Amino acid sequence: MNVVNNTDRNRFEVTTDGKRAVAEYILSKTRIIFTHTEVPDSLEGQGIGTTLARAGLDYARTNSLRVMPLCPFIAAFIENNPEYKDLLMPGFKIKTK
Repeated sequence: MNVVNNTDRNRFEVTTDGKRAVAEYILSKTRIIFTHTEVPDSLEGQGIGTTLARAGLDYARTNSLRVMPLCPFIAAFIENNPEYKDLLMPGFKIKTK
């Protein structure tokens, strides 16, 4: 599955069967704020959201960015994958419920 970082639209994208899934973000010099993740209904259950989350968080790690997961999907992903918790902005508390 190929993830593209569409920097013009501030989102990571996966296109499958002519449909696009996205993880949107706001980027600054020191942080990336994930605001929204959307996977079309017809593509759900294929791990596309997980692939987008990993790609975005790996991008953050590679670029030494702190993460603010305002998107509930990305927040839940980090909660369930503690190897990414070190990327969180200091003092940021994940609210998944």
